[in-house]
Amino acid sequence: MNKLSERILSLAESETLAMSRRSREMKSNGCDIINLSIGQPDFFTPGFIKNAGKKAIDDNITYYPPVAGFQSLREAISEKLLRDNNLHYDPKQIVVSNGAKQSIANTVMSLVNPGDEVLLPIPFWVSYREIIRLAEGKHVYVPTSIENEFKVTAKDLEKYTTEKTKLIIFSSPSNPTGSVYTKKELEDLAKFFEANPHIYIISDEIYELINFGGNHESIAQFDSIRDRVIIINGVSKGFSMTGWRLGYLAADRDIASATEKYQGQMTSGACSVSQMAAEEALKAEPKNVKETNEMLAAFESRRDLLISELQEIEGVKTYLPKGAFYIFPDVSSLYGKSFNGKTIDDSVKLCDYLLEEAWVATVPGSAFGDPNCIRLSYATSEEQLLEAMKRIKKAIEKLA
Repeated sequence: MNKLSERILSLAESETLAMSRRSREMKSNGCDIINLSIGQPDFFTPGFIKNAGKKAIDDNITYYPPVAGFQSLREAISEKLLRDNNLHYDPKQIVVSNGAKQSIANTVMSLVNPGDEVLLPIPFWVSYREIIRLAEGKHVYVPTSIENEFKVTAKDLEKYTTEKTKLIIFSSPSNPTGSVYTKKELEDLAKFFEANPHIYIISDEIYELINFGGNHESIAQFDSIRDRVIIINGVSKGFSMTGWRLGYLAADRDIASATEKYQGQMTSGACSVSQMAAEEALKAEPKNVKETNEMLAAFESRRDLLISELQEIEGVKTYLPKGAFYIFPDVSSLYGKSFNGKTIDDSVKLCDYLLEEAWVATVPGSAFGDPNCIRLSYATSEEQLLEAMKRIKKAIEKLA
């Protein structure tokens, strides 16, 4: 008999967190590692948000909060959705969690029964698949292509939809690709979901504020499917609040109540101090937050720099991401090449090689369902990016 449960034994470790852990270990041993593996803005939380957190402590807002979040924060989220997205959600339709990841897990555990099928457009964020496994659902991969910026279409979904399909999970702007769906593309998907009323939609919008093309578009804007859309969002990326662990969902009242019930047995409410800080962040119009705008401009500049550097590497295929802070280049032309007796068979071997030979941490595309690619995060300084690309180019030139 196994000491540990089959559930935990079958669960994969997050590849992004695993690579970050390896990077830290090598760094502690004296290696000058440049970490392009982690999805974390390298900016500080804006001062006005930190001050709100400090005030919450001084005001003794340190007791157990309501499971679904403070009423004032849920009202602020409701107002934000109306102000920024023209979406009407009552505060009772909003549940605040310990990060957007928990909001996703709460939703999947509340909707998916054993054997239910969940559509995952490839590439997908690493935790989607494992959360589905924990719910005993069946993930169904839906391939996309770099030529279409890794965006899924209704025609793609038709091929993989069955009567057992319960849910689809996708993100825009996307992790790991940085792709952003247009209103027309979302409208086409909405028509498909109209014709398939048994499918619920988790729309992961955590990178909403890191959008280089203008206004964010949510699939929840289409009234015909609104009651089946679960919006996932938070403050981690747009306000550089990763350590505050504060996310939320907005959904149909029954779904929101179900996720609140589930969270009540798992963790209860999110940190009271973080909630007060998040409330201050969400009350501010993004266009008026200097730090958010500076961060967006910096990310766009870094994206252009990294794209330019990658285009100089023969055989590496790129595209222009419209949001987030990742590039997901196709590196499959490097497979089969070797150095010092080590052959690059796949994206895992390539990332291992770059970490050991170039001291640059990246994440294999296989972690996101696409073994032809690797993920590079440009959530670091231009100086670090240039040095990382210098090392990567040198390491790749050694392959033959």
